[in-house]
Amino acid sequence: MDHKDFLSRLPPAELNRLNRRSGRAGLWHLAGHLGLLVVGAFWIGQGLPLWQIILPVHGVILVFLFTLEHETTHRTPFAQDWQSDWVGRACGVLLLLPFEWFRYFHLAHHRHTNVEGKDPELDGYRGHLDQWRPFLWHVTGLPYWWGMARVLVRNVAGRPIGDYLPPRAHGRIIREARVMLVVYIAALASLSVSPLLFWIWLFPAFLGQPALRLYLMAEHGRCPKVADMFDNTRTTYTNRVLRFLAWNMPYHTEHHVLPSVPFHNLPAVNRMMKDHLQHESPGYAAFTRETLRQL
Repeated sequence: MDHKDFLSRLPPAELNRLNRRSGRAGLWHLAGHLGLLVVGAFWIGQGLPLWQIILPVHGVILVFLFTLEHETTHRTPFAQDWQSDWVGRACGVLLLLPFEWFRYFHLAHHRHTNVEGKDPELDGYRGHLDQWRPFLWHVTGLPYWWGMARVLVRNVAGRPIGDYLPPRAHGRIIREARVMLVVYIAALASLSVSPLLFWIWLFPAFLGQPALRLYLMAEHGRCPKVADMFDNTRTTYTNRVLRFLAWNMPYHTEHHVLPSVPFHNLPAVNRMMKDHLQHESPGYAAFTRETLRQL
């Protein structure tokens, strides 16, 4: 059974139940994620004992806002669309990932998952899973920062690129990029008065990015370039802490088959389709070890 067969046999009432969004679940989860960031920022900002150890941990929690921004492109985490849009924009500022641009980039990834020449996400992974030097370079996160800086500059200049960007969205994309640029200029200017933002935002994001790069590799890495979502995407079983930080996105096959299902219902989807999953990993450490063996 491929993913289309699975969907054709899913009762409409069950699909409606799974698609039901929950403002309570989303807002509580958001409060928990932001709460961890506030604690980390306070710890580092006050220079409390072991703050140097907290620094990379805070960075990982910070960069995993990517998984929340990813979810907001589908408008599934919260009850209202405007809540998802504004949370997504805020995450985009923190991660140098323009939300309006990323929405269309990510939808193209869903439409053409793992299809060479069509899935824009593949451009960031070419060769990284089978060669040591590009693998290590990719994991540093530096190509991500450089690539997103280029996207921002092009958008600010009024020249957004990508055949997945509809012309009607260009105005929103350009305006968002220019607002982001003003925010970054103000943030950099503040460093001449206080280094606080460097220590609680900029440097931790740099430190945390390698963990996110390794995490994202497991989603489609080493999966066939085929149309079947059961075969081109991986589900990774991990601990509660990482599932929380990643907004249940380790259930990634489930998300790709049913992208309209909110994060809090993905465990239920996993129970329904587990017998059909073709790529599963017992954890991110296991996936990384297997990847390293194949380099």
